[in-house]
Amino acid sequence: MSVLVAFSVTPLGVGEDVGALVAEAVRVVRASGLPNRTDAMFTSVEGETWDEVMGVVRAAVAAVQAKAPRTSTVIKVDWREGVTGALDAKVASVERHLQNG
Repeated sequence: MSVLVAFSVTPLGVGEDVGALVAEAVRVVRASGLPNRTDAMFTSVEGETWDEVMGVVRAAVAAVQAKAPRTSTVIKVDWREGVTGALDAKVASVERHLQNG
């Protein structure tokens, strides 16, 4: 099974420069050892079970919440039986289509 989660946690009430606090969330995700990727809008993380992945998301949000008076979190989940490696496979599929015109 594959549980692929894209999430964004935004600290509120801490000023405009939130990069250091967002880095706290990304640090938690990377320390989890699960496959992950961070871009300008979201951090994606993939695992075998809902509890495994959502535990990482919960810990990442808690790391930001510990340093900000308020957080806003957006979460998107792709939960699919019989699939592994979706984090890379989905991007590879789009790239193949782009190359083939």
